[in-house]
Amino acid sequence: MFGIPGKPAVTMTPRAASHIARLMARGGTEGLRIGVKKGGCAGMEYTMDYVSEVNPHDEVVEQDGARVMIAPMAQMFLFGTEIDYEVSLLESGFRFRNPNVVDACGCGESIKFAETGTTA
Repeated sequence: MFGIPGKPAVTMTPRAASHIARLMARGGTEGLRIGVKKGGCAGMEYTMDYVSEVNPHDEVVEQDGARVMIAPMAQMFLFGTEIDYEVSLLESGFRFRNPNVVDACGCGESIKFAETGTTA
């Protein structure tokens, strides 16, 4: 919906695509739906849910056997985001490199987007 023809709305690193494909195979799901919701100290949080069927309004991105669906209300916030999967000594999980984020809380769990409809 908010994409550029020929360019996916989001991209996945090989690690993220591999992990999502494994989750899909293990859970027998159609993929992961990502979105955003109000919450956290910075104002917004990412959401990820397994889905059993694709919503016709979702933006679907497929890469290397992985399928991610972007919820309709989140598409304008997630356009241009790279999804990665990182493993460290203390934690592992998905990381979103989102060019639309202007601020994030110290714990990295919530984000803030630029105000829309304002002029400089």
